Amino acid sequence: MDWLLLIHQIPAKPTYFRAKIWRRLQQIGAVPVKQAAYAMPRNEQAYEDLTWIAKEIIQGGGEAILLEARFCEGLDDAQVISLFCEARKRDYDRVAIELTELHSQCRLNESGLSSSFFEYKTGLAKLRKSFAGIAAIDFFPIPERDKVEAALADMETILQQKSILHSSEPRIEENREGMKGKTWVTRANVYVDRMASAWLIQRYIAPDAAFKFVRTSNYTPGRDEVRFDMPAAEYTHEGDLCTFEVLARRFCANDPEVGQIAGIIHDIDLKDDAFNLPESDGIHALFDGIVVSNDDDLARIQQAGIVLDGLRAFFKAGKNRISQGN
Repeated sequence: MDWLLLIHQIPAKPTYFRAKIWRRLQQIGAVPVKQAAYAMPRNEQAYEDLTWIAKEIIQGGGEAILLEARFCEGLDDAQVISLFCEARKRDYDRVAIELTELHSQCRLNESGLSSSFFEYKTGLAKLRKSFAGIAAIDFFPIPERDKVEAALADMETILQQKSILHSSEPRIEENREGMKGKTWVTRANVYVDRMASAWLIQRYIAPDAAFKFVRTSNYTPGRDEVRFDMPAAEYTHEGDLCTFEVLARRFCANDPEVGQIAGIIHDIDLKDDAFNLPESDGIHALFDGIVVSNDDDLARIQQAGIVLDGLRAFFKAGKNRISQGN
């Protein structure tokens, strides 16, 4: 069997550099066969990864040699493969332990409602991400891989059942009439959650809404003022829900497209991949572009509104295509 072998020497200082290179080698799935000698199966991706690491070592003042190799004495292919299998087994075992803990917590809370559901969903998403990262460097698949994948699927089924319970929980439909003529107050320099929340307020809660942006978090509202996404606000984060989700549940509980957007805003704002929707990265990039190109908060809200109008139309059109069988 053909292998790639990275032999390196790293200077003692700075100390963080050695740890950095070790992490990089761990991330790509390389295993140590001797001190300062790391092996990987020979393929194009491994060659590219090890080449970059070798250059990084040399640029950091160390020495590195990348070789194409075959083991003849001292180690054979089977022994080297076992090193990879042992390393991936440790990785899969770690995920299995965390998954067991998550499952136990979920069983202790039989209701699966409120913020607990989102905690479990977030935890499962992180474990799926960890599993995918391990599987990507599992060059010689081992039985633990299938076991963990099955356990993840079982946990997904449990959460789907709890999601049904969660969705059947009575939701608050607050009176939009009472929101007319209000000024909505939030912190200046609006970003994801506040930009999206302002769109929701204007489109679905109070079309005549005025906005006020303040520099302090400890703002006392005046008459006909409503605060959002700031400490002690009338509408702000609740448990694992971002402000957009709170507003959506209270005013737009029966709008599935707004619900989909809420999942995207949640993942971007809370950075936890709880819903893991494919549109999240693109919307995040668009929002970043809006912020970079605009210092004016109202302009940010207006441009974000255009993006979210299009996103809602996209979701609605997709649902219609499915219902029409296209």
